[in-house]
Amino acid sequence: MGAGKTSIGRRVAKMLGVSFVDSDAAIARAHGPIERIFAEQGEARFRELERDAVAEALDAGGVVALGGGAVMDAGTRALLGGHRVVLLTVEPRIVASRIQGTNRPLLQADDPVGRWREIYEARRPVYEELADATFDTSHGPLGAVAEAIAAWVGGSPGDGTDGGVTQDEEDEEGAQ
Repeated sequence: MGAGKTSIGRRVAKMLGVSFVDSDAAIARAHGPIERIFAEQGEARFRELERDAVAEALDAGGVVALGGGAVMDAGTRALLGGHRVVLLTVEPRIVASRIQGTNRPLLQADDPVGRWREIYEARRPVYEELADATFDTSHGPLGAVAEAIAAWVGGSPGDGTDGGVTQDEEDEEGAQ
């Protein structure tokens, strides 16, 4: 939540000359607003839709941005096998400004930053287990982070390299 998965993912994909899919955006296009899915169908149904969206995106190749809760689903974790997983992190003091006024369902609390910390701490072991590389987005331009990720992937523009997966523990863009 708030780590910049979509902005960075798009930039990395462009640098590598591959496609980009944000799983949250794909779900919203196909099924409506994520907030409504959570409210009307619950988190379990959202995770099913998310797993399907992630599977489709991974099959297509390129860079795939996952919301922070995606990897808490065992099926989604299994889908990531054989793909490079990048963990984007952000410092709590930085995330506060990024999630201010959020409509993210899991951050609807009196203290959204406190709730973010709880969620992060609960998920962190899974994030760290899955991540092949970790990049912090707290300081400096997001473009520099994207360049570092593209260099880590080792592909060059247009070479057909599988761009990998951007997993964002903090960025649940509208959901999770």
